[in-house]
Amino acid sequence: MTLNADLFFSFRSPYSYLAIGRFRALSEEFDIDVALRTVWPIAIRDPDILFSGNPAAPRYILMDSFRSAQMLGIPFRWPRPDPVVQDLTTRQIADDQPLIRRVCRLGQAASRQGKGLAFADEVSRIIFSGEVDGWNEGDHLARAANRAGLDLEELETVVASDAGTLDAEIAANQDALEAAGHWGVPTLVFEGEPFFGQDRIEMAKWRMEQKGLQKR
Repeated sequence: MTLNADLFFSFRSPYSYLAIGRFRALSEEFDIDVALRTVWPIAIRDPDILFSGNPAAPRYILMDSFRSAQMLGIPFRWPRPDPVVQDLTTRQIADDQPLIRRVCRLGQAASRQGKGLAFADEVSRIIFSGEVDGWNEGDHLARAANRAGLDLEELETVVASDAGTLDAEIAANQDALEAAGHWGVPTLVFEGEPFFGQDRIEMAKWRMEQKGLQKR
């Protein structure tokens, strides 16, 4: 019997990037359907959580994401450009956020087609891996979408015509994440139980095995 889980994911979260490829591999090897549920980054949803408290928080996240990537053998560089327009000196978040709104809407549109996990994996790689500069320019996104089995032009058409509904779906994802008992990403929710963080994948798999997880 196929198991089902929801993966709450942000396209600006380095930890989401470090987890997404492993969740995709898990879903390809085992009979588990992982539905990607895109949420706005914390910088958009509630910047006070990270950016008006202890100044050590963003510094620690950056340091820890780099060393986590090194330990996992995953290529990592802070995005160029950052999906969120922010003055890193003052930590001020700009009102206009074209990049993150575009990519989150694309991710939600991909999820509608049942390919959100693959899309998030491919797009996160071009954002965070350091393999390309200007991930939002040229054909980088189109090629990433193609590798996920999607057509970027078709996704862009959906985003242009249905942005309001996509935004409502993203907001509903955030409500569902909080209802499951967490607020951060990446969080996998399996049978109502949240597993937060890129370091909880094995624990989530252990719980799934208790519920009958089988290889495909």
